[in-house]
Amino acid sequence: MSAADLAPELVHAPQVAAQGMAGDSASPEAIRKLSHQLTNPKLKVKAQRKALEKLKAALIAIRGANFILGAKRALEALQIDETSGLAWHVLAICREKSGDFGQALMAYEAALKLLPNETDVAHDLGRMAQQMGYLDISEKLLLKYLGAEPGHIEATNNLACVQRDQKRYGDAVETLRALLGVEPESPVLWNTLGTVMSDQGDMATALTFFEESLRHDPAFAKARYNRANARQPLGDALGAMEDLEAALPGAEGPFEQAMMKMARALLLITLGRIDEGFEAYEVRLDFHLPEAMRMAVKAPRWDPKAEDVRGKRLLIVGEQGIADEMVFGSCVGDAIEAVGPDGKVFLAVERRLVGMFQRAFPQAVVGAHRSVKLEGRITRYVPFVEEMEEGVDLWIPMASLLAVYRRSIDSFPDRGGYLKADPDKVAYWKAELEKLGPGLKVGLHWKSLVLAGLRARYFSSFERWRPVLETPGAVMINLQCGDVAEDLAAAEAAGISIWTPPINLKDDLEDVAALSVAADLVIGPGIAGTNLAAAMGAPTWMITAPDDWHFLATDRYPFYPRMRCFKREGFDAWEGTIDRIRAALDEAVMAGNAR
Repeated sequence: MSAADLAPELVHAPQVAAQGMAGDSASPEAIRKLSHQLTNPKLKVKAQRKALEKLKAALIAIRGANFILGAKRALEALQIDETSGLAWHVLAICREKSGDFGQALMAYEAALKLLPNETDVAHDLGRMAQQMGYLDISEKLLLKYLGAEPGHIEATNNLACVQRDQKRYGDAVETLRALLGVEPESPVLWNTLGTVMSDQGDMATALTFFEESLRHDPAFAKARYNRANARQPLGDALGAMEDLEAALPGAEGPFEQAMMKMARALLLITLGRIDEGFEAYEVRLDFHLPEAMRMAVKAPRWDPKAEDVRGKRLLIVGEQGIADEMVFGSCVGDAIEAVGPDGKVFLAVERRLVGMFQRAFPQAVVGAHRSVKLEGRITRYVPFVEEMEEGVDLWIPMASLLAVYRRSIDSFPDRGGYLKADPDKVAYWKAELEKLGPGLKVGLHWKSLVLAGLRARYFSSFERWRPVLETPGAVMINLQCGDVAEDLAAAEAAGISIWTPPINLKDDLEDVAALSVAADLVIGPGIAGTNLAAAMGAPTWMITAPDDWHFLATDRYPFYPRMRCFKREGFDAWEGTIDRIRAALDEAVMAGNAR
């Protein structure tokens, strides 16, 4: 199974998500409840008494935030009595607080099976399921809890978070509004109402609700973090940094802390403090982030500060999504130069990109990485290196090259592109495009394959593209992968002609790359297809979001300095952006090219 199968079209991930879920399985109140269960045991045998002692020790460890020791003691209790639902619950709490979400989920499930009437277990499992993306399961568990505890603030809040993540925004608002009528001073509810607005791109309204939350609790770290994520796309990056710095000390547990550090790293990069930012970006690999990838590589990781790589056999492993591999892969040439003629670079990328990277870097050995999903996490490995007898000396995640070779704006090469399309395919597609008749050949992308949660605010409805589609003198080429039959049918019904090439636009990326080069222009939002065109050096116009960090505090995209950007001033500012593209396209048609 490939990473593309696990997370198709994942772009610039892990994403900085809004924080709304409430509740802490290891809070003093939660541990007191568990302790109360221990104080009234019906001991029948010596073994049960010994198991009880282990559980008491586990709870003491949790109170001291020693979750590794707590898990050890809980496992010892389970070795004595594997049917103890309480022991499974304690183990689940320790696994969750240690960031081992897959094991935590299984332990919560075991606890709930043994304690079907214990609603606290259902609530904890509901939170964990939401965090790992199992939204239907989470909703059922939270509704079960609310059936026993109606009006519970945390559970109601968490149900609204699940509805928000399912894009049931109206349901989420109604869930929150009903309880806010009873609990109008709840900072938790106001905060989550803000996240419902921010997920839809309404950052101004979201900001109002985050500020209302902070009015009721100025020390509420979640709301301050969320306010930072609203302030930055509204143009107040310095205010956002101030909020993030204030929120970090109040983070609830390692997951929230890692998420806030991720937001801070991206904001540092946005502000142009790229030397600090790219180093801070290492947090993307933090085990406590559920979407962080594990790398299964049998070699030491290269530490550029401690070891010279010259003469070494260095493995670079691509990470995140296809677009990210093209952004971060722009540093591969620097690494090849660093290892020198006596060293060798081995490059692992998404299988559909292997040929492009091999043509661009003939000195390297390029192969495909593979990924499996274990316990809710993606683990990446490199079969072609594992099969080599000699192996490699060192390895490094691809994005970590930025902290080595892109420490200032001046270090970004001024070039049109760095990947290379198959020249025979380019010639073939140029001939095919000529058959479509005269006019500027414009390749189109308009959405991502992944539109869950907050990702939807980065893309427009197809209907909004109509002014571009109707440009006189332009021949529209469909490069959009996925099921777009409904969009194309709507265009045809409106008398708009869009040509679709007879290829699989998701899997045949060699052809998509060649088509992008053969076309006069490629237009679209910041997804894999537009990144592919820009990395190839094809004329590309990218629609960028107001929180896009890739500008690095400049007025251009340093990773693709020749690419033209149409930046939206707000998440809802589609019409004005589309109008600007149409005007530019009219000019390109008159000039006969978009270069």
